[in-house]
Amino acid sequence: MVRVLIALVFVLASGSALADDRIRTVTLARGLEFPWSLAFLPNGDMLVTERAGRLRLIHDGALVEDAITGVPDVFDNSQGGLFDVVLHPDFETNRLIYLSYASGNVVLNRTTITRARLSDDGRELEDADVIFRARAGKAGGAHYGGRMIFLPDGTLLLTIGEGFIRREQAQDPDNHFGSIVRLNDDGSPADGNPFAEDDDPAIWTIGHRNPQGIAIEPTSGEVWAHEHGPQGGDEVNHIIAGANYGWPERSNGVNYNDSDIANHAVDDGFEQPLAFWTPSIAPSGMAFYTGEAFPEWTGDLFVGALAGQHLRRLDIEDGEIVDQEILLDALETRIRDVRDGPDGFLYVLTDDLEGSVLRLEPAD
Repeated sequence: MVRVLIALVFVLASGSALADDRIRTVTLARGLEFPWSLAFLPNGDMLVTERAGRLRLIHDGALVEDAITGVPDVFDNSQGGLFDVVLHPDFETNRLIYLSYASGNVVLNRTTITRARLSDDGRELEDADVIFRARAGKAGGAHYGGRMIFLPDGTLLLTIGEGFIRREQAQDPDNHFGSIVRLNDDGSPADGNPFAEDDDPAIWTIGHRNPQGIAIEPTSGEVWAHEHGPQGGDEVNHIIAGANYGWPERSNGVNYNDSDIANHAVDDGFEQPLAFWTPSIAPSGMAFYTGEAFPEWTGDLFVGALAGQHLRRLDIEDGEIVDQEILLDALETRIRDVRDGPDGFLYVLTDDLEGSVLRLEPAD
């Protein structure tokens, strides 16, 4: 495969105020090839995935030039590639990390998880092991989902898209298309999953299109997720074990051939979205903010927008979405991920051939 070589630029403290005078952006790294996800290490370093199949380390505030070795081969095609990186809840003692990615080839591929141990110096993955592969594969390079999150009980949720060409199977709880699965930390199906008795034992919810954001609401402990609609109908959902989110039977968007899809409606048998966007903003990445740098935002939900080219703030009051605000639109760039930093700041990844890691700080 021919790769484009990118000159890496390290920016330790460059910052700029935007049209929104509340926010100052600090660029930690540039030159990342379509960065997809960000994870914070206990020592203050960061891991960043590049969709093309590289895992990068930001050490002491600077991007390390050489990629971390030992990353599994990924299917780098269209939307396929290396997706999320998360730490095991006991990372400080076991140094285990989890990578989600597309594996296979253009004829047959699927969403996959590898678990590995990060070396003490953070430069190598050791003892890498594939612990989960989505049950059914598909052709093409679209709709993988790929976001992961650990629940307080130590189980792992993974979002899986319906593969675009397998949309009808999102209603089938006997395969993984268009589902969220709940796994033990070794990749096996977790006990207590709602479809285990009659259908696939890993499935937690069904009826999703392409969910690329998942987070835990800090007050209630509820799981929230968002997913791409077709033409319109991007959704934010409260994730409930055993629920069916309607795709492709329900959507507040329309098909790409402009044919109608029945809108979500109360008592239609499907879980209703908490919010939806028509036209689409193409959401990717989401995080509840728990820091103190922006006290007026504490508890709010932040969503990256690809097509919308902004960061979306959803004002949360008593567990309800009461308002929305567009941020960072002055950057005129796609936002792939947003993370709640342990230092009280927000971090975002820009989705570009020379993408950046940005830290958002108060302007004053």
